[in-house]
Amino acid sequence: MTASQIRFDSRVAVITGAGGGLGKTYALELARRGAKIVVNDLGGAVDGAGGSSSAADACVAEIKAAGGQAIASYDTVSTPEGGNAIIARALEAFGQVDIVINNAGILRDKSFAKLEPKDLEAVLDVHLRGAFHVSQPAFRAMKDRNYGRFLFTSSAAGIFGNFGQANYGAAKMGLVGLSNVLAVEGARNNIKSNVIAPIARTRMTEQLLGPLATLLDPEQVTPIACYLVSEECPYTHEIFSVGGGRFARVFVGLARGWVAGKGTRPAVEDVRDHMADIMSTEGFSVPASINDEMQVLMTALK
Repeated sequence: MTASQIRFDSRVAVITGAGGGLGKTYALELARRGAKIVVNDLGGAVDGAGGSSSAADACVAEIKAAGGQAIASYDTVSTPEGGNAIIARALEAFGQVDIVINNAGILRDKSFAKLEPKDLEAVLDVHLRGAFHVSQPAFRAMKDRNYGRFLFTSSAAGIFGNFGQANYGAAKMGLVGLSNVLAVEGARNNIKSNVIAPIARTRMTEQLLGPLATLLDPEQVTPIACYLVSEECPYTHEIFSVGGGRFARVFVGLARGWVAGKGTRPAVEDVRDHMADIMSTEGFSVPASINDEMQVLMTALK
């Protein structure tokens, strides 16, 4: 063991959807590096139906067999009561919450024209509302100790778009906004929040990836997930694309744009005639908050 190895000996990590797939790889690796783990998994089907304790129990058993510490949680993330219960379980068992990895998810893919409200609600409940319900009580506990790490699981389906995933894409991009706000609000209490958009073979994605699935082991995502929730990580308010051993920053940039002039009221035709300037990405910036964007605007209007 080297002195530079990243360890989690004094940390408690809550991982949702940790009974299998990506979440389980995070749980096993963090436990191997000393973290105490709350393995949350409702044990339902890919579409969210049903439930079972077997997935969470199996992950806990594997961690304990390797000499680690873990407990299971079977509460749903989709309600405020469930989210509170998950964090309460961690606090009761280990006295603190240092890390939350929001990984739980379901799929109900349909083309936009055929998507039913129930399929929208179910996906939002697990991905977006679920992350909110778990993160809010955890955030409060982290503020009390002036330390915390959040990791949200987004997707290229939300960041870039994908056919047949309007509900999933909307939820996944919503998580980017949630993480960004936690990064801003948590800064003064050493609470960092980041997002990953993983490409990996899991129960949810195996059929979608086709032949590419063999090259996309879930374990190839694990290193960056664990790094981003470590004490060593200085980054916050970021998004990373990861899969197949490739790691890359994703960012929302602000172009310099076109300024009509201070106090002017541009016409529709003015916008049309200056679209090349508006669309140009030359000289872009990456705002860290809405205040940064306002500063760019105020500078442009001087």
